[in-house]
Amino acid sequence: MKKTASLLALTCLSIISFNTSAEVSANVAASSNYYWRGLTQTDDAAALSGGIDYNSDNGFYAGTWVSNVDFDDQTSYEMDFYAGFSGETQGLGYDLGYIYYAYPDAPGDSDFGELYGSLSWQWLSAKVSYLTHAQNDSSNEDDMLYLELNASFSILTDSELALHIGRSSGDTILEWTGEDDSYMDYGISVSKDGFTLGVVKTDLNTNDDIKAYVSYGVDFSL
Repeated sequence: MKKTASLLALTCLSIISFNTSAEVSANVAASSNYYWRGLTQTDDAAALSGGIDYNSDNGFYAGTWVSNVDFDDQTSYEMDFYAGFSGETQGLGYDLGYIYYAYPDAPGDSDFGELYGSLSWQWLSAKVSYLTHAQNDSSNEDDMLYLELNASFSILTDSELALHIGRSSGDTILEWTGEDDSYMDYGISVSKDGFTLGVVKTDLNTNDDIKAYVSYGVDFSL
């Protein structure tokens, strides 16, 4: 993890040094649960998270994000590093990047990374995330693909309604869930003034209940 994170940091710094027009921001949030692709990462407990982001006028961005987690192996927190390029051409938005998920206090090597790409148009966006590597202590975890479709609409007074559907597939999914090598997850949320109320659901037999969460987050410039 240290070698990959250091390389990512050096790459970001080298690009940042050639761009003087940029914005640095931070974010903090509290949530009643931390869901990732429909599955709780905190054993259905509350989560506190925060991050720092760098955005350049040329479309380059980089950042890091940290949250508590609660896994069966006693892993207690997650630290993400990401970088990419985003922009818009002829009304079509795009985003290409890489994200590295690190779990520094995990008893084994649980880190993994993904390449991702997305396209957006008006209220609709589609994204693909592909596993580049998974933890080294399990030869079964070497394949994972996530496809998602998202939509967001303005409703009522300055509120946003968001809809989500995603599909996880690959050998890694079977290793993680112990049930199947693919599953669907669904989500609906309403947000206003930093507050979000949402529900999530998967089609996994062992985790198919509809679950609700509430969160509050703030962003500010540095």
